[in-house]
Amino acid sequence: MNAEQRLGASLVTVTQPNDVISEAFRQIRTNIQFSMVDQDYKSIMITSSGAWEGKSTVTANTAAVIAQQGLRVLLVDADMRKPTVAKTFGIDTTVGLTSLLTNREANIMDTVNYVSEANLYVLAAGPIPPNPSELLGSKRMAELIAEMEDLFDLVIFDTPPILAVTDAQIVATRVDGVIVVVRAGIANKNNVRKTKELLDMVNANVIGAVYNGEESKKMGYGYGYGYGYGHNNDQEK
Repeated sequence: MNAEQRLGASLVTVTQPNDVISEAFRQIRTNIQFSMVDQDYKSIMITSSGAWEGKSTVTANTAAVIAQQGLRVLLVDADMRKPTVAKTFGIDTTVGLTSLLTNREANIMDTVNYVSEANLYVLAAGPIPPNPSELLGSKRMAELIAEMEDLFDLVIFDTPPILAVTDAQIVATRVDGVIVVVRAGIANKNNVRKTKELLDMVNANVIGAVYNGEESKKMGYGYGYGYGYGHNNDQEK
């Protein structure tokens, strides 16, 4: 188990808002907002081709910087196989997305946690189920997403890596936009290309990619944002 899975993601945008990494996440926020000029996205998901690429760190910090603008943002841990969101925010793991999916009497606002220091609403994955793919592909999941979109300005899903399981592909069919995290030294071109192909197969709206690089000497990585691939852009960077 890597550090992100054991300890949760590093929430630098909340703990160190003036850090250079926090500024990089604000740039990611700006670019996401530019991609929304012609379409009002209510839900996006963030994934990666494989493990160890930092997608949960990117998801948590992106949600936090968007919430800093005063928007009602809900971060949903849809990685029900190796969840990290509850650890990142120190919230209860006994209830969460699986609770809402398996109990129609459960209420979204009774299940989410409000994290005041981040001005962010957070929905943990909840108990790990034996059938994540089936739950994510259920009619109940579609109903929940629609309800979440009514309750919040933006819903951001942290999903498993695309190449590991089908979960992220399933969620991609139900959200307005998809962002893929690509980590230097971990991801390779073939896997990134395969990720794009799998997302294209389900007609996912890929709005861009976060490059998780190695520029920062202090933290060992840096962040950049690019439109390396998407439905209207086949150029790879």
